[in-house]
Amino acid sequence: MDAFYASAEQAAKPSLRGKPVIVGGLGPRGVVATASYEARVFGVHSAMAMAQARRLCPNAAYLTPRFSLYRQVSDGVMALLAGLSPLVEPLSLDEAFVDLEAGGVPATAGAALAVGERLRADIVAATGLTGSVGLAGSKMLAKIASERAKPDGLVLIEPGTERELLGPLTVRTLPGVGPATAEALRRAGITTVAETREAGEEELVRLLGKAHGASLYVMACGQDDRPVVAERDAKSVSVEDTYDVDLTDRTRVQLEVARLADRCVRRLRGAGRSGRTVVLKVRRYDFSTLTRSETLRGPTDDPAVVREAAARLLEGVDTTAGVRLLGVGVSGLADYTQEDLFAQAAQAAHEAQEAQEAAGGTGEAGGTPEAALAALEDDEGADRPRRWLPGCDVRHAEFGAGWVQGSGVGRVTVRFEEPWSRPGRVRTFAVDDPALEPADPLPLIRPAESDADAPATTDAPAEDEGRGEGQRSGHDPGSGREPHRGQPVTSRP
Repeated sequence: MDAFYASAEQAAKPSLRGKPVIVGGLGPRGVVATASYEARVFGVHSAMAMAQARRLCPNAAYLTPRFSLYRQVSDGVMALLAGLSPLVEPLSLDEAFVDLEAGGVPATAGAALAVGERLRADIVAATGLTGSVGLAGSKMLAKIASERAKPDGLVLIEPGTERELLGPLTVRTLPGVGPATAEALRRAGITTVAETREAGEEELVRLLGKAHGASLYVMACGQDDRPVVAERDAKSVSVEDTYDVDLTDRTRVQLEVARLADRCVRRLRGAGRSGRTVVLKVRRYDFSTLTRSETLRGPTDDPAVVREAAARLLEGVDTTAGVRLLGVGVSGLADYTQEDLFAQAAQAAHEAQEAQEAAGGTGEAGGTPEAALAALEDDEGADRPRRWLPGCDVRHAEFGAGWVQGSGVGRVTVRFEEPWSRPGRVRTFAVDDPALEPADPLPLIRPAESDADAPATTDAPAEDEGRGEGQRSGHDPGSGREPHRGQPVTSRP
């Protein structure tokens, strides 16, 4: 998918279409998750510090991610891919490999191009967003082709052209080549795929070791035998938060770990899984990172068990100098739970209470992270103003659906518009206005709209990029036009 998060936001917010949009963490230590193509013109890219992005593109719309919306769109796209083949290997919410041969597509350029064009049109019709398709005889080359197809295009790499295509590309293009491997090769005078191939397998093994060197040589020669694996099995589920200001208060750190544990379990349950190893990640003020783990007697998806285990792991970590990042994960995944772990959680709570009594405490739960969480939630009750993050969905009793454009000094500014409406009006309210409530994202395509009353779009086609090697198509040959990126399209192919 093209600039997925940002394009989804543009599709959902008519007033942002054609304008720079940047999605990511909005705090001082936030990182760009995705930048729209309008923002990329200014040099903004994913993984860039948000502070730098603001300097490069101060007039962009800066939005907090809405993963429920992105997952909704992703599910629709993955369903389309599943209709092409039983072998679909998701890489993320917005990217996947598809084995067309397993879906009965003839191994010819014409058949592959026809499927790719139809898929692109179906994605636009189902989601209102555009995707780029790479077609090749292997996963590595298909990935390269999809990158060359962006935005909103299709590239086919013909068999026999692999070496010519790969030769001038940077060695970082090859799977498994990260910064450390690239630096080791650079010191040996190797920076391109052609130079990697010319170095020979023996030299690469000497530089990188037998397994890594041998596989890298094969890929530099344009060969990649990795199969498409349906429903890749996740090895772990985890969540983490980076904090705008280092956390030094121990109770606050305990509270955050408890919250992260609960979020992790929600994600675990959402995947229909359980796990037996709890992992705690702590990045301290000096960027040193510690990980601690505890393996339980069996797999669980009980939040109390994971919370207690994470709290025990935290006890062995010194956080007095400050913490900038915390994470909680669960690994050793399974499809079932171990019932006696519920008793384990109760036992752990009982032991904690006994330890507190032995230390001269009252024996009440007032000193536990859970109690601190409850106290903080009480403190954040009706008397504390609600927090409205830019980009989040809201609904007003009088004005209907909208999204937060900004907030501060006790006020929140909302733009009232829907994915299928014209750009809406802006209104400002007190942050504690009882008529204003958080809301769920609206679907990008109006569910009740039929083909008969679908509006036509007359937007100009996007500029064709990345022709070079292979064949490229940037439009739907059946329609004679190309939808604007981010513009919901309701006509069906």
